[in-house]
Amino acid sequence: MLAPGGISALTVMSLLLLVWQDVSSIEVPLDLKQPPTIVKQSQKDYIVDPRDNIIIECEAKGNPVPMFSWRRNGKFFNVMKDPRVSMRKRSGTLEIGFRSGGRPEDYEGEYQCFASNELGNALSNKILLRVSKSPLWPKEVLDPVVVSEGSPLVLACNPPPGLPPPLTFWMNSSMMPISQDRRVSMGLNGDLYFSNVLAKDGHTDYSCNARFLFTHTIQQKNPFTLKVQTSRRVPESRPKFLSPSETASGKDSSKMVLRGEKLLIECIAAGVPTPSIKWLKKGGELSAERVHLDSFNKTLRITSVSEEDAGEYVCMASNLIGSISHSIHVQVKAAPYWLDKPTNLVLSPDENGRLVCRANGNPKPHIQWLVNGGPIDSSLPNPSREVMGDTILFRSVQIGSSAVYQCNASNHLGYLLENAFVNILNIAPRMLGPKNQLIKVIEAKHIFLDCPFFGSPQPQLRWFKNGQGSGLDGGHYRVYVNGSLEIKHVRPEDQGTYTCVVSNFLGKEENQVRLEVKDPTRIVRAPERQQVVRGSQVRLDCKVSSDPSLRATVTWLKDNKPLTLDWRVKREEEYLSILDVQNSDEGTYTCSVKTDLDQDSSSARLIVLGCPDPPKDLELSDLAASSVRLTWIPGEDNNSPITEYLVQFEEDRWEPGRWQNLSVYEGKLNSVTLQLSPYLNYQFRVLAINAVGPSTPSLPSFRYLTSGASPDVIPAGLRGWGTMNNNMEISWEPLLDTERNGPNLRYLVWWRRKDMGEEWSNVTTVEPKHLVSDTQTYVPYEIKLQAVNDLGKGPQSNIIIGYSGEDKPTAAPTDLRLSNVDSTKVTLHWIPVDPSTILGEFKEYRVYFWREASLLPGLRVSQERSVRGFYTMAAQPSGILSDLMPYSLYSMFMVVANRGHEGPVSNTVQFRTKEGVPEAPRFFKIIQRSSNTIRLNWDQPLEPNGILIGYRLKYHTVNGSKAGRMHLESFLPNVTSFTLHLPDRGTRYKFFLAAVTQEGAGEVYAEESPHFSNEAYSKDQVDIATQGWFIGLMCAIALIILILLIVCFIKRSRGGKYPVRDKKDLALDQVDQKEHDGSFDYHSDEDNKPLQGSQTSLDGNVKESDDSLGDYGEGGDGQFNEDGSFIGQYTVKKDKEETEGNESSEATSPVNAIYSLA
Repeated sequence: MLAPGGISALTVMSLLLLVWQDVSSIEVPLDLKQPPTIVKQSQKDYIVDPRDNIIIECEAKGNPVPMFSWRRNGKFFNVMKDPRVSMRKRSGTLEIGFRSGGRPEDYEGEYQCFASNELGNALSNKILLRVSKSPLWPKEVLDPVVVSEGSPLVLACNPPPGLPPPLTFWMNSSMMPISQDRRVSMGLNGDLYFSNVLAKDGHTDYSCNARFLFTHTIQQKNPFTLKVQTSRRVPESRPKFLSPSETASGKDSSKMVLRGEKLLIECIAAGVPTPSIKWLKKGGELSAERVHLDSFNKTLRITSVSEEDAGEYVCMASNLIGSISHSIHVQVKAAPYWLDKPTNLVLSPDENGRLVCRANGNPKPHIQWLVNGGPIDSSLPNPSREVMGDTILFRSVQIGSSAVYQCNASNHLGYLLENAFVNILNIAPRMLGPKNQLIKVIEAKHIFLDCPFFGSPQPQLRWFKNGQGSGLDGGHYRVYVNGSLEIKHVRPEDQGTYTCVVSNFLGKEENQVRLEVKDPTRIVRAPERQQVVRGSQVRLDCKVSSDPSLRATVTWLKDNKPLTLDWRVKREEEYLSILDVQNSDEGTYTCSVKTDLDQDSSSARLIVLGCPDPPKDLELSDLAASSVRLTWIPGEDNNSPITEYLVQFEEDRWEPGRWQNLSVYEGKLNSVTLQLSPYLNYQFRVLAINAVGPSTPSLPSFRYLTSGASPDVIPAGLRGWGTMNNNMEISWEPLLDTERNGPNLRYLVWWRRKDMGEEWSNVTTVEPKHLVSDTQTYVPYEIKLQAVNDLGKGPQSNIIIGYSGEDKPTAAPTDLRLSNVDSTKVTLHWIPVDPSTILGEFKEYRVYFWREASLLPGLRVSQERSVRGFYTMAAQPSGILSDLMPYSLYSMFMVVANRGHEGPVSNTVQFRTKEGVPEAPRFFKIIQRSSNTIRLNWDQPLEPNGILIGYRLKYHTVNGSKAGRMHLESFLPNVTSFTLHLPDRGTRYKFFLAAVTQEGAGEVYAEESPHFSNEAYSKDQVDIATQGWFIGLMCAIALIILILLIVCFIKRSRGGKYPVRDKKDLALDQVDQKEHDGSFDYHSDEDNKPLQGSQTSLDGNVKESDDSLGDYGEGGDGQFNEDGSFIGQYTVKKDKEETEGNESSEATSPVNAIYSLA
């Protein structure tokens, strides 16, 4: 129990601690008196290079300027007595030089620096100086290592002990690293471990190397020679640990590591097959962020160890035969480390304070206080000071009690030493920073408005905005004891003038800071990742926004280096453009915008797609008579995967210099077997292909000559067919040059009559055909073929059947008759010819038919012959002839045809087709005569297809997509106009007009009335077709045409030449039935072709003439009407829109004028 006085003392101490906690270390201006402070010193464990001068650093500040002295190995070190040692001016740094001799090793030891002035002494750490060492390998002779295949092996390195320890690695005599894997690896001690030895491990140059960092030298141990005794079968074995050694540590071992250092533990196991290694930690998990597995899982590494990493680590080695485990107990010790480091303390007279020194470690460190470098217990008594373990309390301090205190925290693993002065000052507040600063800040950023000050006692600090209100603290403001004002997430309304006021009982001082809030700098349209094809152009966007008062600078980087601009790479205001993109343009492009206050950047990857680079290093191997293996090294794919390789060849025997495609292979291959032809001198090249395109060809391989052989290919396309009625031509496709296989290629041809028991006739030829003469007409032959060269004969072809030449059929089909006559089709019947009279290969029965006349009086028609073929071998053949014109008179006859000839004609048959529905009216026009009426005009169809009985007109109103009620009007055949009264000028109609025969309504002609505001015809418009001058012109043109026709007819009668294309006898032509549809429309396509010598009209168009006499020739015999007239055979050109678009139905049509003149 505590006495009442003890309780009271503890209460006072607690209150003091609460007050002292607010007192913090503030930098004392150097123009004020202050004890020394160490600002720079060498590291505790200081290793130096023996080839350099030794420099031991010690820098300090204070007022008065400190004086320096040194201790070496705990004793005063008189710098002045040693000529090799000097101390820098106004510094405690020692320089030890060896130009005049001496050994660096003579200066090894423990050094400590003292910095002193009238207010106290500061100490440096104890600096252990050691000289780097890189000793040589001991001289030794290594006997060859003999080991059985499958056995484990350890090649010891045992590097010489250096300072610091060297890095070890294994190399061969070629200075190439020894390849390491799951089976072979180097241990932490530098030894080379073989889990099991293979025959391929037998080498004479396994050499361990040690690299010394300070001297930058590498020393090499004498190489090991490894001899492997092989066996037919390597026995399998259970895993066995090579490290840690089972004989030395059993199944458990331990490892001690210091806090903050690197933990490395390993497990290397032998066995066949090679064991795999796994790690686990008992009672915990292996953190993927902290624990790393190296050397093929054999080494566990933790970079910076903490107490939580202590525990039992288990490694397990397993293979197909079994598994073993080993536990490693990791202990984490700790040299002392700071929890609360003592800091400088500035007090005014009669103030209280404290110095705290808290440290931790394992084992727990011992805390010792020093004052001015000596034990505090042996210093002069100070009634205002009380030591309480790790804390020193100061009460009512007075001027003259300033000193430097040292805290030393130590255990057997290390120590910590820290200086902290206590300075007793009476100073009015003063500002340490610049006056009236202007600070600019970006909106939404954090900002610190600094107000560095000093005073003793500690001044009171307050901040004000715009000189108004209470002090700023709280909300998004925070005031720090060092004078800074933090504004979190700055807003535009935070702009203004801020005043910092500091005061103590000795005075007051203030400073102002002007704050301006600016808009942030942003990239509002950033570059995006793009893939472009080489040679194209690309644009990388970078649109920027920033505060108008700030100057923004935009720069572009490529791969974090400044981008060079040229004629291809141009920087525009809001983007970067690259023309003719090349492979070198690929990379990461960064757009960076920067102002004086902030910056923004955005990056995007530009990937250049290109054709692949060509393969290289073509190599031929596995040379055989008809094959070779081609291997190559793939070129770069230029960011588009290679999908296939094209192998080409060139041979210099038949086509030198011509490269030909040989084979295509998958893009994942780089070695293929090529099938070759004999008797060729090959060289090869390879093209790589990706989605962009093919590469340039590779360099060619060396040549490879294949030996000759007899042909191995049968010529294709063997056939026999007569060119005349007494011969047969045997032909085939010649072999390719690459199929010759040897010199002097020729062909051996056999033929004989089929089923006649004849001997084979044969001939040898170098041509790809042979003509057999004096044959009978169209008889079958057996034919075969064989390729031959000087090295032998190739395979014979199969026997094919050929035929000698054809002749004209000698018989005609008989009894040609008709049935089921309809408006557009008719069924034919006939008696077939005897097959023996065809004298060739039967092709078809060919019907020639033509339209003699229309059954309507006065309607001219074309009498051009058409042809239709019927292939049938039936005993009672029949066929349907379709696409005829209704209500017409037709004639026809039939012939039989083989492949080259037609036979005699059959009997001629005439028939009449029935009525059909008519075509659409020839024209249909809508004329707006006034605002309340429209007039409809039309004309009869060009092909009525029967006797017209009238017209049918349907119409309805149109309002957008809506249709009104349908109306129906019927008219007699002689009515060709209709007037419709409009309910209002805005009403529009759609009309549907059709001509009608007894068979019904025909094709519909649809028209829609125009908008009144955009009429095609107005009431004031003059119809050109009603003008007298136009009617006279049309009559004149018709008269000229009539005269020309008469002149042509006279010249034809006298044998004169007529300028139309000659026509062959239709009965002899081979007509493809697909080219004739059976239609006899007298306004046929032929009518739309201009005649030779036709005149050109005034508007530049060809005035077409319809007087082709050749269209009606039957072979060489012209066919005319009975009175010799041919005028009625000419057709009228159908033109619904162009020639009649502005005509009135009331006017005489130009075409009608021609009819009347004709």
